[in-house]
Amino acid sequence: MIVIWAVLGPIFHFSDTWQLVINTGTTIVTFLMVFLIQNTQNRDARAINLKLNELIRSIDKARDQMIDIENLSDLELDELHAKYEKIKGECNQRESQARSGKMADVND
Repeated sequence: MIVIWAVLGPIFHFSDTWQLVINTGTTIVTFLMVFLIQNTQNRDARAINLKLNELIRSIDKARDQMIDIENLSDLELDELHAKYEKIKGECNQRESQARSGKMADVND
């Protein structure tokens, strides 16, 4: 399409209408591509969520409350995030203490 448009340029004397045609065409194509990409990303995210839900369901120790958390409000997600940040901090603290203990054993 762009090659045909470029070839027709001299015939239309590179007029404003000639430029408007390609601008309109590329805008429409860009608009449609955004919808196509968004649809693809939505399908991909849905598939990933379903896979994660199946993994959570299949592991006995996993909490079933984690299934479909994408439907929680932002406030609920923030609370859940803070909870896991606290768990992460406790884990890092235990690892630091374990490393400190190993260093003390090596120095003895």
